[in-house]
Amino acid sequence: MARIAKPSRKPVGASPGTVSYVGRERTGPVTITRIRYSPTGYEEPKVVSAAECVPEANPSGVTWYTIDGVHDVEILRTLGENFRLHPLVVEDIANTSQRPKLELFDDYFFVALKMITYNQQRRVVDAEHSSVIFGKGWVLSFLEDAGDVFEPVRARIQSGKGRIRRLGSDYLAYALIDAVVDCYFQVLEQVGEDIEQVEEEVVSDAKPSTLRSVHGLKRELIFLRRSVWPMREIANSLIRDESPLIAHETRIFLRDLYDHTIHTIDTIETMRDIVSGMLDVYLSSVSNRMNQVMKLLTVMSSIFIPLTFVAGIYGMNFEYMPELHWLWGYPIVLLLMLATALSLVVFFRRKHWI
Repeated sequence: MARIAKPSRKPVGASPGTVSYVGRERTGPVTITRIRYSPTGYEEPKVVSAAECVPEANPSGVTWYTIDGVHDVEILRTLGENFRLHPLVVEDIANTSQRPKLELFDDYFFVALKMITYNQQRRVVDAEHSSVIFGKGWVLSFLEDAGDVFEPVRARIQSGKGRIRRLGSDYLAYALIDAVVDCYFQVLEQVGEDIEQVEEEVVSDAKPSTLRSVHGLKRELIFLRRSVWPMREIANSLIRDESPLIAHETRIFLRDLYDHTIHTIDTIETMRDIVSGMLDVYLSSVSNRMNQVMKLLTVMSSIFIPLTFVAGIYGMNFEYMPELHWLWGYPIVLLLMLATALSLVVFFRRKHWI
């Protein structure tokens, strides 16, 4: 999803819980993919309908539904009824401008977050609204478009390596959120490369286009901070909540998720300070360049002032000026002016003014 968009708006005066899609206009079909797994088995991904998506009482296994597209409100209503989701939760799923947050319920947890990518050519951060809901033995993940950062998670489930099949839906939800947070580090690395490039331009050859690049990076870092900062509160709440839906073994990994989130936020704040400093360096560079130009012009003016004085004297229209009748008068005056200019140049160089 493009970062800058003109989303449709929720109808003014609509009652709370009214499901209305807020985002860029989309007309493509919504795809729902189901994955079932347990410590001893794995079922290949299967495309299913919204009516087939129901919470399954499987104490040893997990069912994961991936919904690609949130623009079809009828499908969202059906899923909300099947999984007994609160109407406000379904409303937040359809609202792509929703701020990242965590909602705790008795039977499930709802997490809204932003999946971040970076467009290297346009130097802009793109954010896709995504939601993760998990209950006892089931997980729902919602995305605006097809394509996500969850392929490593699917590969681990398919191969059966690690602990993901052995643990429950809470660990799967953690793995999905952790995959999103890991993507933040990739975006920050790309942003850091652009910051180094612009910083070099600021120091070596600051131009008006460089100033636009600095402001662009500053704007993207503000947007990135707004998307990532709430993840700190989400991870902290998951750690502190005593719900039986989160196993003790999963809480250890949630603390690691919290550390990654703090690291990401600290990196963003550091980059913001660097970009702000780049703006000061740019202004200082422009000011120094202007001072150098004014210094050069002042030196040139200082050299030509005595020459203008001499030329002004002999340009006066008096009849009785003895030097006007000298045979060598004209060459002598030219030599005098040249000697004066050279003397001033030598004087300025000794003073390190030029």
